[in-house]
Amino acid sequence: MKYLQLIILFIALGFSFQTVAQQSNIVEDYKPSSVNQPGKKYPQVNSEGRVRVSISAPEANLVQLDIGGVKYDLIKDEKGVWTGESAPQDEGFHYYQLNIDGASVPDPGTKYFYGAGRWGSGIEIPAVDQDFYAIKKVSHGSVSEKIYFSEITSAWRRCFVYTPPGYEENQDEHYPVLYLQHGSFEDETGWSAQGKANLILDNLIAEKKASPMIIVMDNGYAFVPVNNETKETGRNWNNAFEDVLIKEVIPMIDSTYRTKTDKNNRAIAGLSMGANQTMRIIMNNLDRFAYYGGFSGTSNYPSSDEIDVETFLDGKFKDGATLNKQINVFWLGMGTKEPEPFPGSIGAFRNMLEKVGLDYEYYESTGTAHEWLTWRRSLHQFAQLIFPD
Repeated sequence: MKYLQLIILFIALGFSFQTVAQQSNIVEDYKPSSVNQPGKKYPQVNSEGRVRVSISAPEANLVQLDIGGVKYDLIKDEKGVWTGESAPQDEGFHYYQLNIDGASVPDPGTKYFYGAGRWGSGIEIPAVDQDFYAIKKVSHGSVSEKIYFSEITSAWRRCFVYTPPGYEENQDEHYPVLYLQHGSFEDETGWSAQGKANLILDNLIAEKKASPMIIVMDNGYAFVPVNNETKETGRNWNNAFEDVLIKEVIPMIDSTYRTKTDKNNRAIAGLSMGANQTMRIIMNNLDRFAYYGGFSGTSNYPSSDEIDVETFLDGKFKDGATLNKQINVFWLGMGTKEPEPFPGSIGAFRNMLEKVGLDYEYYESTGTAHEWLTWRRSLHQFAQLIFPD
């Protein structure tokens, strides 16, 4: 029995030494995340892209960091404070949660962001090209909240509107408009909070790489009441959002802001679900939009199938030559690390475009997946191609 106990002890010590050795390899240059709440020391990020979190939970039995689909066990000290690190994460913005005895909760150290269908924690892993969305000493535009009542949905809704630097001062100036949509389980706050769309445009405009423009960011979930309730079926909300945008939002924006109202001064773009929605909207309304941007998405179809151009979106892509005259820029972008079905479905869509001879721009974000750095980079590229002087 004593012999067996000694073996178990040596095995335990071996695991302990291995853990210490692994921890000793971690680079100890952690700094507070750029999206921490004021004065909060944690969470932190090091130069390897590891995330370190810390939370006081004396009565808890198990606390974990849940990030990137992986849960990491934290270690409790004598004061009841749990601390631990993740493996290196990709550059850019990531949602995460803390798991305390099975309950997922936001980290009280971070600002909160709406994503994955709830308000939760977010963290920035500094990117090598973060300069294009950094806050700089340039003229800045404004992001304002616009609340409106939708007769179509019988509900109060809101959108966020970016107006470029000089909008308030140049009262005689009118501006083109980009309608920019979020992805699934996100909302109208996403593009200004996680996407940093306003900072991207501020910097581009200051560098004279993009035309001053208005950006409208609405909520892509628009439900039509059915028997005094909402019905969350795919076709229902897709169709309702198109109606809300075309019949309510665009007229409201044109009557409230100093916009250029012809199609050559109106663009539409979106990420993931928003790419699907906006592609359908532009193809149904080619008299209203001249620019399209699809970030990590196109439309819903099996990625392994060849697209039947005769039936896809009621055959709207059949005549590439005519579409080339109607659309000034047709733009697609995705990350090089995107998971399926995105590479397959976007690849099939590109094959269809080439088959019909529709001109398009294609961009790949190096080293990013289905995440906000991909979409920040996509907006940065797309905004430079629309509304040329």
